[in-house]
Formats: sequence, structure tokens, C-alpha cells
Amino acid sequence: MKRSITALIAAALVATTLTTTASTTAWAAPAAPSKPRPVVKCEFTPTPENPAAKPVRIPSPVGRAKGTVDVYFVTNYGPFVVRMDRANAPCGVHNFVHLVRSRFYDATQCFRLTNSARLGVLQCGDIYRQEEGGPGYKFPDEVTGQETYPRGTVAYGNQGPGTNGSEFFVVHSFANIAPNYTVLGHVIAGMSAFDRMVAAGIADPDQDGPPVKPIRIYKVWAI
Repeated sequence: MKRSITALIAAALVATTLTTTASTTAWAAPAAPSKPRPVVKCEFTPTPENPAAKPVRIPSPVGRAKGTVDVYFVTNYGPFVVRMDRANAPCGVHNFVHLVRSRFYDATQCFRLTNSARLGVLQCGDIYRQEEGGPGYKFPDEVTGQETYPRGTVAYGNQGPGTNGSEFFVVHSFANIAPNYTVLGHVIAGMSAFDRMVAAGIADPDQDGPPVKPIRIYKVWAI
């Protein structure tokens, strides 16, 4: 029953987004002649010392550098939608969409939840456990040094410069951290799901560790 309700809510989010898009399109001026889409070259480096935790190929080396993509998540705490900005992180968004379409994030678990005075995030994308279980490759950061991470921000996690892969985090309150993490986009619907996750508790006295109740990602798709 819970999954059915979650699926219905997710469908409603999708329908709302699509309806808004369709309405906007209906009133838009006639489209100008199409132009070549701007692209960038992306560098993905295999990590044989850390092989892929799920079957996935290395993405193509060319990513789109303009526009947005909406990524829909269905979790056991409810659905949420992230709007990702290709212009801000073309290779990062290109990689994330590739992993989504490879079903890398489907049926996974988020192993870290924090709610301290410095950091309030949910960390996901680690297939085995916290910071273990990536896609078998890495790629460079896309940062300017001016990044901030307010509530709703979605960014790549890493273990040092140039180690992006599949790990990402969602800021549910704030993140007073250095601008070392590539910002993918922001949650545009469903932040209440994160409020429920935090309210359920963290199994660590320092408020930085596994959630009391497992946080599961059932399905992810991109439009």
C-alpha cells in the first residue's frame, strides 16, 4: 500500500511538471530555427582499484552545456524532484543522467544523514556503504570557488579533488562547507520528504551517521 501511495504521489509530481511545461509551450512564440547545441568535452577516468558496484559503462566524452533536466526520485519517505543545470555543471549533469538511465541509483540506500550545527545533508549514491561503491570511474570537479550550499542544493560528494563518481548529497537545512563540491541543481518539489527523514532520527549521538530507519531510493528517472 505504501509503495502504491508513493507511486501515485510521484505520478502527480510528474503530471504537474509536464502540465506546466505544456502550458508554457502552448503560449510561447513560434520557435526560432534550431541551432547546434553547445557541448563540452568531459574526461572520465577508469578506477580499476575501485571497480563499478553495478554494471555501468563510462559515459560518452561529450556533454550538453545548456538547458536543464528534471530528475525524479521515489523513496520510502516520499518523492522529490531535482532540476539540474547543464550550464553550471555540464559534465556532472551528463554523468548523473547517464547513471540514472543506466538504473544505477534504482533500489539503493542512502547511508549517511547529518543534522549538526555545521552540516545538514543526506548522502546517497554509495552502493555498498558510506563512501564505498561507485561507478568504476571518476571525473574532475566543476567549481568556481564561489559555491554555496543552501537548503535544497544537490551536489556531488567526493573524497578529494577530481574524484567525482556517483556519490551525491542533498542539503536539507544548510551546509557550512568549503566550495569544493560541484553543484548539480536544486530540489524543486518534495523537500518535505527530507524533513520526515530528519524527524525519524540518526543512529549516532553526533548526528552524523546512518539514519535510524533506512532511507531507500526505489526508482529514479530523468526528463
